[in-house]
Amino acid sequence: MRLNKRILQNLLPGLLPLFIFILADELWGTIIGLYVAIGFGVIELFFTYIRSGKFEKFILIDIGLLVILGGISIALENEIFFKLKPALIELIFAAILAFSAFGKRNFIYEMSMRYIRDVQISPLAERKLNQSLKVLFYLTLIHIILVLYSAFFMSTEAWGFISGVLFYLLILGYFGFEILRERIKRKKMNYDEILPVVDLDGILRGTAPRKDCHFNPKEKLLHPVVHMHVFDYSGKILLQHRPKTKEVQPDKWDTAVGGHISYGETIEEALTREAREELGLTGFKAQFVEKYLWETEVEKELVFTFICQTSQDIITNKEEVTEAKFWKLTDVRKMLGKNQFTPNFENEFARLEKRGMVK
Repeated sequence: MRLNKRILQNLLPGLLPLFIFILADELWGTIIGLYVAIGFGVIELFFTYIRSGKFEKFILIDIGLLVILGGISIALENEIFFKLKPALIELIFAAILAFSAFGKRNFIYEMSMRYIRDVQISPLAERKLNQSLKVLFYLTLIHIILVLYSAFFMSTEAWGFISGVLFYLLILGYFGFEILRERIKRKKMNYDEILPVVDLDGILRGTAPRKDCHFNPKEKLLHPVVHMHVFDYSGKILLQHRPKTKEVQPDKWDTAVGGHISYGETIEEALTREAREELGLTGFKAQFVEKYLWETEVEKELVFTFICQTSQDIITNKEEVTEAKFWKLTDVRKMLGKNQFTPNFENEFARLEKRGMVK
């Protein structure tokens, strides 16, 4: 959904001059409305240039079509040419959607990655994006047909609603439906959480209920998890105490942040969610350490390990964490091998020492 929202944010600013024209036309007439809309478009164009350092092509196209089709409409005293403008803009957009959704090269995906270079996109997220692009293509095609019909056979007021507000309603309605469906899906998953099953490279190979990933000695399904070691600026390490109700390693001290990557989540999203849910930790800058295989008698995990430093106050979620506190490294070393820490934490602590990341 993140990519879809970013695409929507890039598209809608280019439509604003049209909506400004519709409003101004109602107040002052077509000619003044055209001047107001073009002026607004130019201001918007320079505002986006100041903010991003480049002119947005979609806004340029919108202003150009306003000038050309508006000029033709005024010169010929026939507003039909201007009324066709939204359909022409959307035809260009529909063509890009069609090439991206049905072709070999996804132009919209490539454009979006320029804005979010720091985000890793899983194959599952790519497939979801492609599905969304197909739906947007069909919605845009339907809207083009409605705009053409309203331009020739309906009143100016009806055309204004269909070419402007209706497009927003269709797009927002679709994304609203997707968000609602995702929330319902996640709520159902809470009863039997669905985890991704991956290979040693972290590539998605399927899904399985959480109960099938744990305590299944016949077939230990490899599933990804995130761990993050949190340090304060004096060098102390934050540890969390696992509740006695945990199904794995209860009543032991463990890595500050740890949890499963849910089906459909990226590594970064899972890390952000776990840190916020367990410790109230936000806005941190995580440094990737390594990826490794961890296998016990009850499960097999592909672990993505991170470290970070923070001066934030730690707010524990009592349902997830009994207690959290910063330990001196000397105190941690004294307690190693005495059944106070989880084996996984002791393994990772040794790995950090070997890398020279704890001293």
